[in-house]
Amino acid sequence: MKDILIIEDEEAASKRLHKMIHEIMPDANILSPLVSIKSSVEWLQNNPPPGLVFLDVHLADGESFEIFRQTRVTSPIIFTTAYDQYALDAFKVNSIDYLLKPIKNDDLKRAIDKYLNLTSQHQPLLNLEQLLSSLKPQNLSFKDRFVVKYGEHIKTIETTDIAYFYTESKVNFIVIKDGKRYITDNNLDQLEEMLDPGKFFRINRQFIISLYSIADMLTYAKSRVLVKLNPPSKLETIVSTERSAAFKAWLNDE
Repeated sequence: MKDILIIEDEEAASKRLHKMIHEIMPDANILSPLVSIKSSVEWLQNNPPPGLVFLDVHLADGESFEIFRQTRVTSPIIFTTAYDQYALDAFKVNSIDYLLKPIKNDDLKRAIDKYLNLTSQHQPLLNLEQLLSSLKPQNLSFKDRFVVKYGEHIKTIETTDIAYFYTESKVNFIVIKDGKRYITDNNLDQLEEMLDPGKFFRINRQFIISLYSIADMLTYAKSRVLVKLNPPSKLETIVSTERSAAFKAWLNDE
């Protein structure tokens, strides 16, 4: 078994995938993860091709399809993403499968079994019909509500009422449209996998914002974007440099 490479910019997602792969393939050599287009291109140009690559579509510095434009990739690919509209692009490269987040153990095992079967029999990669049929819309389920506690009370909050999430002093908060805030047990890495990526975006390590919470946006130093939120936040809400390109693509619904 050759090396397995994970390209994923979210640490929690990367660690979870590493653990899931190791449980299915305990003898696999899983390489240290890469987090960006730039680091991936450099690594692929300077190392032997791995046996298999798990590749997230959205990386910190853009869509991962850019990797294939900058360097030759011969390894088979299993895409991991929260979006299903990239299936046709995935087909154009070395795609074996296309897993929708949050990834389920059964789906991952099927994808790995498919890879092992294809490589053992030297079969070609997926055709278009196989790739499209592998998409499972039932996996596209996002959290509709959150249960929070305040004092002795328990409250449910509809996700549609949430303006943004943020973390401060290692405490995670939900802020709803009327400005009230509540503590949540989920950290931002976990929340990213729960939320509809078409409606929520993680602008930096501290904030996940709703599209509808954006009151204004201003250009900022180093190609960043200053986002003004409604309700306002006392903390700095600037889209980090590495996320700015993906943020603009998200705004354009690309």
